[in-house]
Amino acid sequence: HELTGLASELAGVANLNVSVREWQDDIAFLHKIVPGAADKSYGIHVARLAGVPQSVLERSKQILSQLEHEHLDGQGKPRIAAGRQSIRRGDLQLTLFGPADHPILDVLRDLDLEALTPEGLRNQLAQWQRELRTGK
Repeated sequence: HELTGLASELAGVANLNVSVREWQDDIAFLHKIVPGAADKSYGIHVARLAGVPQSVLERSKQILSQLEHEHLDGQGKPRIAAGRQSIRRGDLQLTLFGPADHPILDVLRDLDLEALTPEGLRNQLAQWQRELRTGK
């Protein structure tokens, strides 16, 4: 619930989900990506498809039921998410899909390792430590 809420808080974030058909206590993923958040979690179903033992699945269902009962407000939204503070720039997770943006990384990319002496490397690392500690 907290992750799906990011779409309303951050520009460029959108929710997509895999379309699912349910019948009785079974599901089928339709291999179709559709806009929006999933209407519910299918983690236990996925665990069953992955071969997780039945005893673990049953206990997971009990825990999920308890969490849903205790942690949802009157509108069915998680109480934890309701009290979230807005996201600060420094709290954002680094991207896994692009180069990180930091001045030290720019220097590192351009560093000539062949020309650097052990003492020069030690000095460079000490400088980076100072910069990281002071935030400059």
